[in-house]
Amino acid sequence: MKKCVGLLLVLMIFSVGGVLAERCNLEASMINQDPYPALQGEYANVVFQLDGIANPECGLVEFELVNKYPISFDLPEQAKITVDAGTYQKDFSSFLIAPFKVRVDANALDGDNPIEVKYRYSGNEAYETKQFNLNIEDTRADFEIHVQSYNSVTKIITFEILNIGKSDIEALTVEIPKQDNIEIKGSNRNIVGDLDSNEYTTADFEATPYEGELNVKLTYTDSINERRSVAKNVYFDPEYFKGRIADQGKSNTGWYVAFLIVGGLVGYYFYKKHKKKKAREERRKHVH
Repeated sequence: MKKCVGLLLVLMIFSVGGVLAERCNLEASMINQDPYPALQGEYANVVFQLDGIANPECGLVEFELVNKYPISFDLPEQAKITVDAGTYQKDFSSFLIAPFKVRVDANALDGDNPIEVKYRYSGNEAYETKQFNLNIEDTRADFEIHVQSYNSVTKIITFEILNIGKSDIEALTVEIPKQDNIEIKGSNRNIVGDLDSNEYTTADFEATPYEGELNVKLTYTDSINERRSVAKNVYFDPEYFKGRIADQGKSNTGWYVAFLIVGGLVGYYFYKKHKKKKAREERRKHVH
């Protein structure tokens, strides 16, 4: 009989413990993000709500925003909030408001990025985890680039660059790194300035390119004043630029201008010579 009573008491203790454990039911939700969308490399405020905290059976409650990509904290301890359950009944609230200030990774992807929270209560060693989305705007630009023209006489190669990103950019610099397929004469960098989304610009270089891939480096300042670089490969085929009428016209014009200059100098030389000869003849007449 005593054994039965003892067994019954043990079962009741475990049963009560199970009921108490079930009574602590925490549920997390994300209630705000500011700004929306968040910007790469900038700060953002995210606010969570943890329901069920009013229950004193939960004991000590820990709530943490996990410090990993695409967010980070200036100080690691800012990632965690610890409170005693039940205290929020005094304010007639049954939930915890958990605000966090985070820095968004400068290379975070555009759109929704997963962030994770974890939380637990006294007597529960394992954390519960839950994912939410942080909406981020990608301020990086992207480009289409090709060889617009090449004049084999003047040795001028022109690149056309189109901003296919969603953001306007400033201080675009086009650079041709040292490589086998192109020989640059003069500066290998060309500052072309600001370039709006879906707009294009050109950059000229004096160079001797050879058939094959040309590496071009594009450096710019994005909308959050972050200086970024992107490398692009452009295929150059000299066959497309041989015998172009426009280039022939430029070439003929150049020769014509040179001919006029030389002709003018020669004419001026003979004119001066003739003038001097005439002046000498006039002097002789006066002498005689």
